[in-house]
Amino acid sequence: MRKQKTIDVWDAFIRVFHWSLASLFVISYVSGEEESWLHSWSGYVIVILLLSRIVWGFIGTKHARFSDFVFSPAEIKAYAKGLISGDAKRYIGHNPLGGLMVVMLLVSLLMTATTGMMLYGAEEGKGPLAGVMAQQTAIQLPQIISSAQADDDHEHHSNGSGKKENEFLEETHELFANFTLLLVMVHLIGVFVESVFHKESLVKAMLSGKKRVSL
Repeated sequence: MRKQKTIDVWDAFIRVFHWSLASLFVISYVSGEEESWLHSWSGYVIVILLLSRIVWGFIGTKHARFSDFVFSPAEIKAYAKGLISGDAKRYIGHNPLGGLMVVMLLVSLLMTATTGMMLYGAEEGKGPLAGVMAQQTAIQLPQIISSAQADDDHEHHSNGSGKKENEFLEETHELFANFTLLLVMVHLIGVFVESVFHKESLVKAMLSGKKRVSL
């Protein structure tokens, strides 16, 4: 029987980032209908966490780096087939499907936060993107069409065109928020399946930062 030992896999930054992001997303999602200060500031902190995670993905510890968990489509497909057949390879860090989920969550959360700040700037004239939004006469996906000049008292955003564009931003923001929620649910299912398949608690690993390896 092969001996086993535990090694450090997830550093302190990754663990704090993971649980902080999970908590803040719940807070932000639940408070979204009220458009309260809590919703806005939880969104700002989420942006800071995401940007920090992206930087850490290049300079962080081994298993925190994108180079460790961004796999090719062929590798992702092969791992998925392995799960179905029951012979999927065990990864110390993120497996190919887990790595794909991390990237999708980062992108979806960034889009959710960006459209939220755009909407806040367009409707309330507040937030880090308020200045940008004040100089726009129309917003169309995927580009923001520049205006000739901005209306200082923000009356531009209350006219028919402004309302239509704000509604588009609101719907886009809600779309990404709900898509992120869907990703979170799929992620939770994936964590459960992976934990059962490899007989190890991924939740415990993300709390302690340690995983077992065979010698």
